[in-house]
Order: sequence, then structure tokens, then C-alpha cells
Amino acid sequence: MRNRKSRFIALLLVLAMSALAFSACGKSTSSSTSDTGTKATEKPASDETTAAGGNEETTPGGDDKPSGNLADMTALEVSKLMGNGINLGNTMESGSRDKLGTEAAIKLYETNWGQPVTTADMIKGMKAAGFDTLRVPIAWTCAINYDKDDYTIRKEFMDRIDEIVNYALDADMFVVINDHWDNQWWGRFGDEDEAVREGAMKLYTEMWKQIAEHFADYDERLIFESANEELGDRLNDNWENTSASQQSGVLTKDECYETVNKINQTFVDIVRAAGGKNDHRFLLIAGYNTNIDATCDDKFKMPDDSAKSKLLVSVHYYDPSGYCLDNGSGSWGMKTHYQDMNTTLKKMTKFTEAGYGVIIGEWGVLHGADEIAEGLREGTLPYMENFLDNCDLYGYVPLLWDCNGAYGKDVCAVRDKDMAKIFTAHSYAVISEYDEAEYAAKVEKDIKAAEEAAPEYVVEDGTAWIMYNSSDWGVVYSVGDKHPADMTGGVVAEEPIVTEAGTYTVSLDFTGTDAGFANSTAFAAIGIYKGEELNPGYVINIKEVVVNGQPYELKGTPYTASDDKFTTRVNLYNGWIPYDESTGFISSVPEEARADSGVKLEECSAVVVDPATLGAKVETISVTFEYGPAK
Repeated sequence: MRNRKSRFIALLLVLAMSALAFSACGKSTSSSTSDTGTKATEKPASDETTAAGGNEETTPGGDDKPSGNLADMTALEVSKLMGNGINLGNTMESGSRDKLGTEAAIKLYETNWGQPVTTADMIKGMKAAGFDTLRVPIAWTCAINYDKDDYTIRKEFMDRIDEIVNYALDADMFVVINDHWDNQWWGRFGDEDEAVREGAMKLYTEMWKQIAEHFADYDERLIFESANEELGDRLNDNWENTSASQQSGVLTKDECYETVNKINQTFVDIVRAAGGKNDHRFLLIAGYNTNIDATCDDKFKMPDDSAKSKLLVSVHYYDPSGYCLDNGSGSWGMKTHYQDMNTTLKKMTKFTEAGYGVIIGEWGVLHGADEIAEGLREGTLPYMENFLDNCDLYGYVPLLWDCNGAYGKDVCAVRDKDMAKIFTAHSYAVISEYDEAEYAAKVEKDIKAAEEAAPEYVVEDGTAWIMYNSSDWGVVYSVGDKHPADMTGGVVAEEPIVTEAGTYTVSLDFTGTDAGFANSTAFAAIGIYKGEELNPGYVINIKEVVVNGQPYELKGTPYTASDDKFTTRVNLYNGWIPYDESTGFISSVPEEARADSGVKLEECSAVVVDPATLGAKVETISVTFEYGPAK
């Protein structure tokens, strides 16, 4: 970077650009504007029918956009230029095959989850607000009749992607395009029928051949991303029922890793063979589940590449999820919060030290427009500041997940002025005015100071508790192996100290929350803090579960395990672990799983509580268990 100039002047210039975004936006031709900041799996369609907007003449990115020296840069070097970015969320990935088929008007695919039609002014406003990179999630199969053995991407759909990509390139932004959620077709990779798996790879291959060939001459600011969160455990998704949460695939964890590595290698090989600038284009490799810990596992392998130093890796960060995604937890800012963020993000230096760029493809404390108008969640701004400081320190590219929430497509600007200042301050235009070493020292000092100043919550060794997420994620209590984590205000917990063998009871009372209850469950488990160190090899045997004062009959036999070799855990309901729906048995036994000698681990389950029978209004839940050496 250049030597330090006046940061103050640079900041004024970028803030002036942000102000101009309000007048530059113009009226959207869409009469429907979603006010949600949430990250959708699928949302109800808007009843509005909208006309495409912002369709001025555009030219392909490779025809008149100078490449400069991007072609000669490494992934680590280009990461600096990519600065701070944003997602065009719930837009081009919202097309529903079940609802719309493959021949509907393109605008219906774009607005299916309630977003307005994208215009050039919206994208210009993003650039003016300090966002240097735009990620465009895409569901390509809404325009592919692969079920009829026709893998051609519909021309009108490709043309619309073309337009949006060029909006961003014309605004002097980097652009990332991927295959995103996409009607859950990814679950075909885990199907028990080998022919279905082969069909999945054919679909993936034919899709990316067309994308790479179509954009072959676009300059190096256009980056292809191999996949999204589905590349991992969700290869076992039930692809035959896109609304189902359970998994029907048969891949073991190791097989999932092997398949992920194979898909990513196939992606690189396809793009490199497609001609044009693809022989040296920067490529973004989706991490396992886009989860930091799972991606840092040695079972995840970055692909071999004929181009030198052109690969980046993508992970997502929404920790703690109850706070970031659903406002189940209303505040952030304890010392443990800072420590968890700082420690987790530092793990990705495993990749930067190996020469790979790192993109945090999604992150954020998600707010809808109405929620922002009422006031940000407690701790939102410190969370964002500390997160972006970490990204600047390690050279990561953060891409905010947003769906017309933080960034208002109706005003073409960030809605909250304090949030806007943070994004601007972390833009490339501002950071590039610093001497690189001086800036790194500054943000490292800021990160350390913020953590040291944060209030501390002390957890006693051996604390036992119930981890809990309601089915709508509106009520949460300390989900994760480090207690306390995110928790909804008003929850009352009974948490005994478990340091020796005995019988104990843990409980949660949700009557003091705003809702007065938890809506069934999306995840529940029993945890013993530091249990693996205090009593290695001990098991937890559940004796009784009581819901709303009534005994509850368990659906299966649980097992004891530890994800982090620190907290001892028993799952009550964990739908992310592949299992046989007919028996409830887990598809593959975790290496660390244990139980009494008379219990067959292969007949144990991570689903011993059934959300359907648990009830829509869980006011109280208690679990009594025996704890001690395996019998």
C-alpha cells in the first residue's frame, strides 16, 4: 500500500460519495420492496409483478474493461483490492422450480422471495457506500430442464445475470457468482442410487461449462465460486422434498469430505479448460459447510490448479447464530464473545499462510428495515467493528449478507448512519491511504483493547446446562460448547455443577421471555462445561425428560460425545447429523461417541426428542440424567 496520506480527507471523500447515493438511486420500477434482513432457505413469493429496471445498454466485462495488472496478481494481493463487500441476497437465488417451473418470466425468479428487481442505481449505491465487491448468489437450475436430460441454461436467465454482473463491473466493483442453494438439488450427490449421484456430477459439470464459457472474456474482477453452504453435510439433503429439513443421503462424514474435494477439483478443471481469461481467473473454493472449523479440518483439501496463486477459499461467519440470524439473543459484547470471534477468525490464517486468499462470503448481524428503524440490537456496531478489524488484520474479504435490510435498495444507501460509517471506514478507498504495517498494528491494537475492556462472565468448571434453539430460532439458550453463548432474555436456567458421578437435573423456563414459550425445537442438547477434562470417558444417561410438567417419552437412545474435546455433550435433537428416518439411528457413529457397554452405538440416535411431539409451546423443559464411568 501507499504511504500514509490524510485519512481524514479520504474519509470525507467516501462519505460524500455515500451521500450522493441517496440522490443517485432514483425510483425503482418495482412497487414491492422487501424489508427483511434475514437469510432465507425459501420464502413466500411476493404477489407483486414487477417490470425489469435499470436495463440500460451494457457491454461485456471483457470488451472495454481494462485488466490492468490483475492478471499478474496473486490471490492474496487481489484480496486487498476486493476490500469490503456485500451480497445481493434473496434475489437471483430465489427461483423456485416447484412453484415457477423453468419457463416463467425472469423477473418472477428474481422477486420470488420478496426482493425488488435489481437496478444499476442500486449497485452504484453499494459502491458509493463503501462496498468494493458484490456477491451474486444464483439458483441456476430454475432455468435448466435437467430432469429432461437437457442441461442448457435458459438464454433469458443468463442474459439477466449478464446485466447484473455488468452493473457491478460498471460501478468498478469485483463480482462473485456461484450456485447457491438452488432448490436443494445438491442432495443428489448423497443419494443411495449411484445413477443419481452420477447425474448430479453431470449437472454440475454442464452448468459450469456454460457459465465459464459465457463469461470467458470478462476481466479478472469477475470471480467464480464453486458452491455455497450445501457443499458439505448437506450433500445428504433430501433432494426429493425441498421443504424437508431431514437428510436422506447415505454419505458418511469422510465420504462427504471426499465428495466435496472432488467437486471443487472438478470446478477448477472445468473453468481452466474453458478458454479466454479463465486460464488465470481467480476462483473461490467453497469450504466444507462454509464452516470455519470444518474447513480447517485436514480432510478438506484445496484443489490442484494449473494457474499459480489464483485460488481463494470461502467460509461464512454468523456466530453466535441466535444473535446474528434471528435475534433470539438480544445482545453481544461479553469478553467470551470477543474471544470466540477473535480465536475463530484467526484459524483461517491456515490458508493465507499457504498462499490462498480468504473470503468471508457471508456474515452480519441481520436486521430488517423495520428493525433498524426501531433501533439496532445491543452490540451490533461493536460486533461489526471487531469483525471487520479482524478481516483487515488478516487480509480477509468480508461480504455482508443483506436482503434490503442494512442496505436500503429503495434509498440506495446504508440505512443506519452509524453502521454506514463503519462500512465506509473499512472500504478499500479509506484503508488504502494507510501504510500497510501501520494499519495492521492499529487494528491489532483495537482488537486487543476491545477484548480486554469487555465485561466477563465466569463459568464454573462442570456447569451442566441445556443448549436450546426453538424451531423458529426466536428463543435460544447457550447453544455451543462454550457456555455461556447467545441466550434470549428472560430464560431461567437450572444448571448444577457436575464434577463427580451422580444424578443431576438441568432445566429451562421460557415463560419469562417475550413470547412466554419456545416453539418446539430446532436443536437441543445437554452439555457439561469442561467435562472432557474433569472426567474423561464419563457418559450421560438420560433418565427422564419433563415438558410443561409432563413426562416425555424419548424417541431413541442417545450417545455421549464431544465435538471439541472440552465440553461433554448428549444430543437431544440434532437434525444436522445424518440418520435413518425410519429407525432414527445415526448413519455413521462419530469417532468420539461412547455409551454403556450394553448399548450398541450403531443403534443410537442424535434425535431422541421429536419436534412434532414436543409441542408448539414449550414453556418448561427439564432433563434428569445419571453421570459416571461407562458401565
